[in-house]
Amino acid sequence: MNGGYVLNFRDSTFGQFFSEVANIDIHSAKYCIDGTSKAKKLRAFWYIESDLIVGKVILALIEMWENNSNRDPDSGIRANECRDIARRLLTSGGRLDDLKETVAPLDVVHLTEQICRMESAIENDPALAIGSAKELIETVCKTILAERGKPVTGKPDIPSLTKSTFKELNLVPDGVRDEAKGAETIRVLLSNLSTIASRLAELRNLYGTGHGKDGKARGLTPRHARLAVGTASTLAMFLFETHSQRSEI
Repeated sequence: MNGGYVLNFRDSTFGQFFSEVANIDIHSAKYCIDGTSKAKKLRAFWYIESDLIVGKVILALIEMWENNSNRDPDSGIRANECRDIARRLLTSGGRLDDLKETVAPLDVVHLTEQICRMESAIENDPALAIGSAKELIETVCKTILAERGKPVTGKPDIPSLTKSTFKELNLVPDGVRDEAKGAETIRVLLSNLSTIASRLAELRNLYGTGHGKDGKARGLTPRHARLAVGTASTLAMFLFETHSQRSEI
């Protein structure tokens, strides 16, 4: 992209490309949040849409660029890097996309920003992804408690925050009836689930953002960030789904 341009697209061909590749109207207001140039619409598309769709479009853009006889031959390495990113996006998806869809109807801009920050930081800034995973759980708990008429006051630590949320949603292990099938197994799973947030906070303190480190300290890798983000998003989905189900009842 150069300025507001994308490859050699005109507005009409840009719209046709997105319609054919992703069944998307790229000129709709949804993608004009930062401006109406093609480049700004494309950046908004990257920010808003799922990994699967973004990866598919990136591969199609690379193919168009490679078929352009006027392309810069020295940009091949960059194209390969973009292709690798697209392939990772195509195979990631999972809980983050599910979580995006879950929070989409809610008026929780900050939460949506956290999810996108985690997603974009996994590969390039694992420490930020780990720190954001812990913050995600805090935001989810505060959002659920506020929606259930019990807004959080003060600055409770994350174990207290998750304990309050579990209690409000009746997820405390003691709440499982003895006569229920697999009662003990359910208790153990719920008990383990409640410790996830605390362990993420510990991991964040050791390796994530938010605390100064020794200049020689070595951080974790993207695979560790994926573990933290995947765990946090799974817990967040479980809490939101339980909150929704309890509200309907």
